[in-house]
Amino acid sequence: MPEPLKNIYNAGFFDQMTDFLQQVYPSFDSTAFLGDIYDNEWESRELKQRMRHVANILNRHLPADYTRAVAVLLDLTNLLEAQDDRYSFAYMFMPDYIEQFGLEDFDTSIRAMERITRFASCEFAVRPFILHQPERMLAQMLHWSEHPDEGVRRFASEGCRPRLPWAMALPTLQKDPAPILPILENLKNDPSEFVRRSVANNLNDISKDNPTTAFALAKQWKGHSKNTDWIIKHGCRTLLKQGEPEVLALFGFGHSNNIEVDSFEVRTPVVSPHEPLEFTFTLRNTGQNAMPVRLEYGLYFRKANGSLSRKVFQISERHYAGGSATVVSRRQSFKPITTRKYYPGLHQVSLIVNGQEQAKASFELTGV
Repeated sequence: MPEPLKNIYNAGFFDQMTDFLQQVYPSFDSTAFLGDIYDNEWESRELKQRMRHVANILNRHLPADYTRAVAVLLDLTNLLEAQDDRYSFAYMFMPDYIEQFGLEDFDTSIRAMERITRFASCEFAVRPFILHQPERMLAQMLHWSEHPDEGVRRFASEGCRPRLPWAMALPTLQKDPAPILPILENLKNDPSEFVRRSVANNLNDISKDNPTTAFALAKQWKGHSKNTDWIIKHGCRTLLKQGEPEVLALFGFGHSNNIEVDSFEVRTPVVSPHEPLEFTFTLRNTGQNAMPVRLEYGLYFRKANGSLSRKVFQISERHYAGGSATVVSRRQSFKPITTRKYYPGLHQVSLIVNGQEQAKASFELTGV
């Protein structure tokens, strides 16, 4: 079994961290700090709870004045980067410190996030500031979208994602993403893949609540550059999986009149966590010309209440020659994962051609 991620906060980490802190803040009391860290609830805390706990305890041992405390954190960041420890996940408690204790000192916090995010991303920490002072914060993020450092530019996009996973919700931006669009416009052809991936994920977030806005932006950007075309394709992935005809057509997947699914067979009608689902079928192009096909399958997972919920998985995107017959086989594992709970009983699998379901079959999941 893999080591739990929360165990990044171990004795070795704290020895290094407190040593660095004493270098930048000589009055830091490592013994007292560690005594407060390892309280009676330490072992039971999960990862994010440990991050929050470290930030809270750090607040007890840094200067009481927020500006002076932030200066210590910035000195610590400089020292850590000098050690070539860039983007260290373990130090995410520093952005958490800004989030908890800096909301009323906007200017100091903004300067701190601009610096710290290059080492430990402040994408979670900035969200209370967006809620507290939306116009001022989003204007700052628009400014950051033109920053020379790629980490800050990514932060400009990632921090305002309407549906950033595991993050505080931004309901105003979910309702109206208009303030985000100038930020994405500045970043749509960014030289950094790190930044472009965030832009695509932001666009995908927007598509879930405002599909018309996302589609309009995709149409506007299409053909601007190879990088921008990748962004809109990845950013429209939810709309593509939903089979939205206009979106499919934008990427060249129109009608599938000459495409037929034949000989669809579930080879494992009974599946367990130790034996994957296996299915096969033949895809035929009965026309004379090659056809572009986006081929997917839908898994109808059984929920706790007995209903079925579909999740779509992509097989391929390619041209199928006229008069061709292509045999396709796939396997789907049901090994336990942390992001999904499986329930025994009837499940279904379907085949999707250019957004349209063309065949469906059932199978039984046991042993979970």
